[in-house]
Amino acid sequence: ALHLFGSPGGRTIETNTITFNAVISACEKCLQWRQALQLFSVMSDTQVKPNTITFNTAISACERGNEWEKALLLISSMAKGNAECNIITFNSTISACEKSGVWQKALQLSSDMEKHTVESNTMHFNATISACGKGGEWQKALQLFSDMLLKTVQP
Repeated sequence: ALHLFGSPGGRTIETNTITFNAVISACEKCLQWRQALQLFSVMSDTQVKPNTITFNTAISACERGNEWEKALLLISSMAKGNAECNIITFNSTISACEKSGVWQKALQLSSDMEKHTVESNTMHFNATISACGKGGEWQKALQLFSDMLLKTVQP
């Protein structure tokens, strides 16, 4: 499927955001984060604009590939691409940081959610608490748990 995206002299398919999203999602589900990011970069070459779904899918591919730094680059570039961050964006990026034990970045993303007026949920808190636990930051994990209870989010 990847070669159908504009291979010279070959058969091509119409490229639009929905088409790219579908193929990036297929790559993400098959744990092919490199191909997902390659397609993401091809979008700019073809003048197709990524949307929130595109970014979320690419970030999820990075999460599944333990590529937290690439996930952070994607989330920071969303504003430049006029795509809005949502709970899926933050959950996937926080989870990428959690899997790699980068608790400081997970905490930073957690506080960034408020700036973007994105409401917390159980998945967000669990990933951030887990990141703190992996980093030996049990006090921060307990504070997050208290915050979760105060916001009436179910543990």
